[in-house]
Amino acid sequence: MGIWRKKRLDDELIESLEESLITADIGVETTMTIMESLEEQIQKKKITTTDQLQSAVLNELMQRLPQSNEPEDSFIYRPHVILVVGVNGVGKTTTIGKLASRLNAQGKKVIIGASDTFRAAAVEQLEQWAQRASSDIVRHNENADPAAVAFDTVQAAISRKADIAIIDTAGRLHTKKNLMEEIRKIRRSIAKKMPDAPHDIFLILDATTGQNAVSQTRLFHEALNVTGIILTKLDGTAKGGIVVSIANTFDIPIRYIGLGESIEDLQPFDSELFIRALIET
Repeated sequence: MGIWRKKRLDDELIESLEESLITADIGVETTMTIMESLEEQIQKKKITTTDQLQSAVLNELMQRLPQSNEPEDSFIYRPHVILVVGVNGVGKTTTIGKLASRLNAQGKKVIIGASDTFRAAAVEQLEQWAQRASSDIVRHNENADPAAVAFDTVQAAISRKADIAIIDTAGRLHTKKNLMEEIRKIRRSIAKKMPDAPHDIFLILDATTGQNAVSQTRLFHEALNVTGIILTKLDGTAKGGIVVSIANTFDIPIRYIGLGESIEDLQPFDSELFIRALIET
């Protein structure tokens, strides 16, 4: 936010700050709430300099994000079953490969389930990523029942004593209720083999889609009870503030962020580092 080059704490700076928060994809409602709090602190003389204002903005944004923890700390089951969902084009298959590679590097045995059976290219792409991540893959023929693939993946994870099973799903258009029901069917199929699974449902969101990511989160969360979000494509033109908007609207932790194309570019989400980068640039 280039506004910090201005040294005077005046109405022009306050207006610039409000505009910067909105254009950073933090969202109008969240921005208005933050601005009201800041203006009250200015009136009470708790904020009298631009440095104090910048610190106050950092605090306001940090309050709206859940505390960061190592995401793998919650992987307590064996196998720990993760169902991955999201609309087309968000980088779901790529993210699964990167996550598998990260876990494999930690010494965990990973099995990937190719339950996106409607796109032959999706299974082939997932196979390539599984190879790169040194992970096993369970796949059926094209147009096979996705729920059957998911069931077999969990079965294979149990029999092969895998630590983690990551199950892909087709890139669902979040407005199609019948497609949401199909993911619910996959979830039920997993639970038949392992009653408390899936242990996590990760929603993949593209940071460049801005406020559309909020509506996607709402619909997936209402249908599936999402347990974590992975935000991709933060290396491009994304403003990143969408993280705050989502966290302020839903009680869902951001687990990882994707910062580039290479297999090592999936990183655990660090809320303080993220917010500092957002407001100090």
